[in-house]
Amino acid sequence: MIRTLAVFFAAGATMLFAADNPWDKVKELKSGADIRIIRKGAPQPLEAKFDEATDDHIVIVVKKEQKSIPKDEIDRLDYRPKAGGRSTETKVTNTPADTTPPAGMSHGPQVPGQSSSTNVSFGKPGYETLYRRVAHTMLK
Repeated sequence: MIRTLAVFFAAGATMLFAADNPWDKVKELKSGADIRIIRKGAPQPLEAKFDEATDDHIVIVVKKEQKSIPKDEIDRLDYRPKAGGRSTETKVTNTPADTTPPAGMSHGPQVPGQSSSTNVSFGKPGYETLYRRVAHTMLK
């Protein structure tokens, strides 16, 4: 009975780990996605375009040069989600009529006016962490 339970829990834990493998999310990225890789011992993160990933490595493009990085050298991998597009802001200002003529001038009352301005911004969203290497510890 105990042996059966142990086998059952071990199989369940294996399936749970396999279903929630963070590297699978990396393999699902679309080619051309903006990524940032933090590697073991590297002083600066590497920004690149994603090409493809296998179980053992990732292929990226940096300045039109294709590179392959082994999975075990990657501490963290971030990606930039697709931008939601553009954001538009329009402001409308109404100017009330000024019935006081300017000093020294007698042009009559000023006509009320309306002005508008529109700002369009195209911004990139920030990076989000997609993969973080898990430190394995030995159980004694």
